[in-house]
Amino acid sequence: MPLTLARRGLMFVLSSPSGAGKTTLSHMLLQAEQNIELSVSVTTRPARPGERDHVDYHFIDKPQFAAHVAKYELLEWAEVFGNSYGTPRAPVEQALSAGRDVLFDIDWQGTRQLKASCAADLVTVFILPPSAEALRQRLLKRGQDSEVVVASRMSKAASEISHWAEYDYILVNEDLDESLTSIRAILDAERLKRERRKVDLAALVERLDKELISTGINPSV
Repeated sequence: MPLTLARRGLMFVLSSPSGAGKTTLSHMLLQAEQNIELSVSVTTRPARPGERDHVDYHFIDKPQFAAHVAKYELLEWAEVFGNSYGTPRAPVEQALSAGRDVLFDIDWQGTRQLKASCAADLVTVFILPPSAEALRQRLLKRGQDSEVVVASRMSKAASEISHWAEYDYILVNEDLDESLTSIRAILDAERLKRERRKVDLAALVERLDKELISTGINPSV
């Protein structure tokens, strides 16, 4: 039976301009990986067709959102296109302590706030579209927004993309399956980092040291 070392969970952020693929890739990653769960954000925006309360988002009103902010119950929060979004603190901290990874589908503003307070647990990935036209076509294909809203999102994209250098990893999403493979490779590598498993690794090394000494081999020589 393979040896499994306990570790602290990590916070895995996917960000992109609207339409570049972060939400689709988030859903694909959740289906492909067992030990990761989605951080369900609170938001003041109305639900889109097909979205479910407490599954896709916690849909709340502005006074409720303000109360969460005042009580420091959000790890991060931001206003995007006139609506507020935030990450509830308690479920994230519970998951990390239990060794489960948490996936975040948030923008650069939220990522910057997480980096300021949770840098040791954070891994960030920024997803770029292959071209501006590809981004526009993806936004139109979703069929969720009017031409005016699509134009607004395209205008906002340049500002969002300007923050790419703040992220640990950058992916150009030309093909969803290839992008998913890259994201899983990043996740696997980050899970193996020494600092995420240092408690159990220290115990393992100590045991190996004692076993080697008992065989007459001095590992320090």
